[in-house]
Amino acid sequence: MRSICVVTATRAEYGLLRPVVQKLAASADLQLRLVVTGAHLCPRLGLTVTEIEKDGFAIDARLPIFTDDAAEPVAQTLARTLTVFDEYFAQNAPDCLLVLGDRFEIFAVATAAAARHIPIAHISGGDVTLGAADEYYRHCISKMAAVHFASCADSAARLVRLGEAPDRVFCVGGLGDENIRTLPKLNREALCASTGFALMQPFALVTYHPETSADAGSPAAQCQALCRAMESVPGIFWLMTGSNADAGGQVCSDTLRAFAAAHPDRAGFVQNLGLQRYLSAMQYASLVAGNSSSGVVETPTFQVPTVNIGKRQAGRLICANVLGCAPDADAIAETMRKALSPEFAAVAATAKSPYNGGDTSAKICAVLRSFDFSAPKSFYDGPVPHFDPERNIDL
Repeated sequence: MRSICVVTATRAEYGLLRPVVQKLAASADLQLRLVVTGAHLCPRLGLTVTEIEKDGFAIDARLPIFTDDAAEPVAQTLARTLTVFDEYFAQNAPDCLLVLGDRFEIFAVATAAAARHIPIAHISGGDVTLGAADEYYRHCISKMAAVHFASCADSAARLVRLGEAPDRVFCVGGLGDENIRTLPKLNREALCASTGFALMQPFALVTYHPETSADAGSPAAQCQALCRAMESVPGIFWLMTGSNADAGGQVCSDTLRAFAAAHPDRAGFVQNLGLQRYLSAMQYASLVAGNSSSGVVETPTFQVPTVNIGKRQAGRLICANVLGCAPDADAIAETMRKALSPEFAAVAATAKSPYNGGDTSAKICAVLRSFDFSAPKSFYDGPVPHFDPERNIDL
């Protein structure tokens, strides 16, 4: 039985990994080792390990890496994470480490695994987000990985241009798209009851994270600009979620929480909606706003009007339902008004997601079951083939 160690550090990442974890847990020939770390174990970030516990998955290890200091330099967290996971892998080396995405925590986890020659399988390599340090963390993980699960054809081709051999790159589609198509959603009345907010009225789902590129502006100033824009757009209730663990994330969360407290009839704040409530809110929202990856990757499936603020997601595929704007109050407000117009709703309804790969999680598990991790990896300099996310993988 091949052991697959899945590491999750954030609520958003776990939401995407969940169908893979479900299939691994049920597999007769793949052994799941689920390791929980990062924001999941941090009270100031919502202690979202409770969501994993509610799903009933056995947790192999809980490895805290964050302190109570929200301003701790990323390099110090990276060093601690590398040490913690090196110690774990020294005693619990799996046949493969499966990780998703691009965050600095996952970069450190992958580095620890690579240093101990543990094969790495990487989900969502080849994506581009120019406004975040995630951009280079993601590509670094890709170069350490033995096998890749790309979310769309463009990302798969980009991995090959990075020097990854085509027979190591599988274009499987997006796990977020699979969740939208398969996860039961709450009806609107149940969503109101669950959040405690009056969401039968038109509402916007808002998630805002700090930009972390070298030339990023002040997260506090940008989040305050978002709040001024929300204040100036009438006729909409603002359902806001907490920011992530990046530097400046706590400031963003505090700013949005204060806005909700100052406008109780027009806004509500929830640190963590969880996957089901988040997707349910996205389904019924009149508008999605902020700079989360879900705003450009998952909203096209719902064809919901979306405002993507700033540069955090710059470089990703942008579908017809997404409008971009600068992170200043006037630009945000103007773009929100356009997104809320009947004319743009008609445009958004034409959006087609490039991330539909069918049963993405089953494809990932099929490859994990059969891939030869012992084959040496070398830099590929050949032609880039055509990738099709609907290409059959023997399940």
